[in-house]
Amino acid sequence: MKKIDKNIVIIGGGAAGFFAAITAAENNPGSSVTIVEKGISVLGKVKISGGGRCNLTNAITDPKELIKYYPRGGKALLGPFNTFGSKDTIQWFEHRCVKLKSEPDGRIFPVTDDSQTIVDCFLRSANKANVNILTRTPVTEIHQTPKNKWIITADEKEYPADAVIICSGNSSAIWKLIGELGHKIETPVPSLFTFNINDKRIGGLPGVSVTDAEIKVDGSKLKSSGPLLITHWGMSGPAVLKLSSWGAREFFNCNYNFNLIINWLPEFNFDILKERLLQIKSQNLNKNIYSFSPLSLPIRLWESLLWNLQLNKESRWNNLSSSDLNRISSELTQGRFSVNGRSTFKEEFVTCGGVNIDEINFKTMESKLHKGLFFAGEVIDIDAVTGGFNFQAAWTTAYIAAISC
Repeated sequence: MKKIDKNIVIIGGGAAGFFAAITAAENNPGSSVTIVEKGISVLGKVKISGGGRCNLTNAITDPKELIKYYPRGGKALLGPFNTFGSKDTIQWFEHRCVKLKSEPDGRIFPVTDDSQTIVDCFLRSANKANVNILTRTPVTEIHQTPKNKWIITADEKEYPADAVIICSGNSSAIWKLIGELGHKIETPVPSLFTFNINDKRIGGLPGVSVTDAEIKVDGSKLKSSGPLLITHWGMSGPAVLKLSSWGAREFFNCNYNFNLIINWLPEFNFDILKERLLQIKSQNLNKNIYSFSPLSLPIRLWESLLWNLQLNKESRWNNLSSSDLNRISSELTQGRFSVNGRSTFKEEFVTCGGVNIDEINFKTMESKLHKGLFFAGEVIDIDAVTGGFNFQAAWTTAYIAAISC
């Protein structure tokens, strides 16, 4: 029987788990690498990510710029991104014959626009590296022996390990086991979600979007900007998702009830817009105010906002008083909307929370409390906005854990 140099057990068969397993197997050719996964299949989140297209990473390659997209854990990732960043990710996949493309917003996808391409790449690479994959194998105990070895109990069997890499994502069961080992688990709360808003100003406008809006939370420093989409249940789009990520804990603490202030035209403030409306009025005195949108707003949104200001549908621009113009300017630059809940963004499943980053050595991703115990991916209290950044954190932490174990 061939002597095994080292037993490495990976807990979790998702993105970070496979990246860690493949890297560990390739880096330790004489070792046994085993993935234990509680589900009936692996790589489920990879399969459905990015609307089924799999947004692998982002074109931003400067680590100092990259960390700006992480509401939690960004500073801790600066060193790791210098070791293995988005450029390395691109090379990793291209080396495995996966052709990639960059979209105008920097998101990077396989040219096939099919996440199955990535799933197949992982399965093929794991098979080539002789990674053992065990499904339907829920972990029930993680035990350290007196000699700093490990015993993983899963499906009533024991798996000895010289090193364990935990890549279990937002599994509450594994977080509980990690907590029993003495690690602090930051309370998990949702991140990346849309806002539920029941408001007659947008009630009949699902599908209407603006290319750039500025939104902020009343009474808070939280703010965001970017494309905004009106939905059947409220508001979504990059501006909302970004704000939900940065404010994940604050929104959880207020039970997702708060006031959102929207500037639909961020190139204007109240005073500048009032002056612009006066110019528009002087140039269109006899035109109906509902007949066209004089600003860069969708006509349906413009009409709805006017109607809810109780401006007569027969009104012409020369009928508008200075008070009317003030109300329009205020509505467009300081519109107040009540948020009363959240909805899950269908393409993202991200959690804010996990293993406290102060208890991890980010040069190796090893626990500061236990030798031979490593963490990677979403199990750590690290999360990012949309755009491929969450996957990049998974690849980076998994790679460093795998080469260090």
